[in-house]
Amino acid sequence: VQLQASGGGLVQPGGSLRLSCAISRSIFDINFMAWHRQAPGKQRELVASIIRTGRTDYADSVKDRFTISIDGAKNSLDLQMNSLKPEDTAVYYCNAVVDGVRSWGQGTLVTVSS
Repeated sequence: VQLQASGGGLVQPGGSLRLSCAISRSIFDINFMAWHRQAPGKQRELVASIIRTGRTDYADSVKDRFTISIDGAKNSLDLQMNSLKPEDTAVYYCNAVVDGVRSWGQGTLVTVSS
């Protein structure tokens, strides 16, 4: 499975960005997909996940600000990020688990700064 993330960039605090992850395999065949992020000097952390039933989970730090979703028409995994804070600055990675194997996208940089 190949994943290609896009949509990162520079945004001011309080702003919004939408990340998208194109996936080479039908998203309807994938049981688990997620976005992780890694800030400078920190470990990679889970931001949000979605499973085939549609159930979603979020890190406490992004609840009520971020929304993970799938787009069947584009066959993509998206992450809508609102009310961004400087501490959201990180490289964001999409990933998917297929047949017990996790595959990662290449990451997209999100910088929140005035």
